[in-house]
Amino acid sequence: MPSTQAQILNIPNILTMVRIAAIPLLCVLLLSPEREPGFWAAALFAAASVTDWLDGYLARKLEIVTVFGKFLDPIADKLIVMAALIMILPFDRVPAWMVLVILGREMIITGLRGIASTEGIVIPASNLGKFKTIFQLVAIIGLLLHYDYHWFFGIDHPLLVVNMHNVGMFYLWIATIITIWSGVDYLSKFVRVIAK
Repeated sequence: MPSTQAQILNIPNILTMVRIAAIPLLCVLLLSPEREPGFWAAALFAAASVTDWLDGYLARKLEIVTVFGKFLDPIADKLIVMAALIMILPFDRVPAWMVLVILGREMIITGLRGIASTEGIVIPASNLGKFKTIFQLVAIIGLLLHYDYHWFFGIDHPLLVVNMHNVGMFYLWIATIITIWSGVDYLSKFVRVIAK
């Protein structure tokens, strides 16, 4: 049986810990509403999102799925999403009620999962949760970029000008709808299982 240290210090778990370690830097970058810090915050957030996919892939590929990893990975995901949304609230880039819905759902579902696990009950997650996460990540990247971005042919003669705030809000609306939908879906499953 591998040692506790070996169970914790493997590549997938290290990637998860790096994702958590990136949160303070993300918060520092988002102290400013200016374009350049927002760009680097979006780049950091995107890189962290890639590690989220990568650590899960490597854990399955290398067959080193651990209890520590199962515990830490979803916490890391929630922390970085929460940090990004809360830090841009003062800049009025996102409606406070949307942030409340997204964060409230995560807290409620995490609590229900904790209750279920203490009873030895596993409630399988639906694909709605995966779609919710994807739309949230894309939305947050757009909201962090915020400004107009000129594509192709340069600033003087752009072929396409995209307002990244509008892109972010488009995806955030979708993410919020799926957040509510997936939360209700999980809650109904929880009630059905507990009621048995």
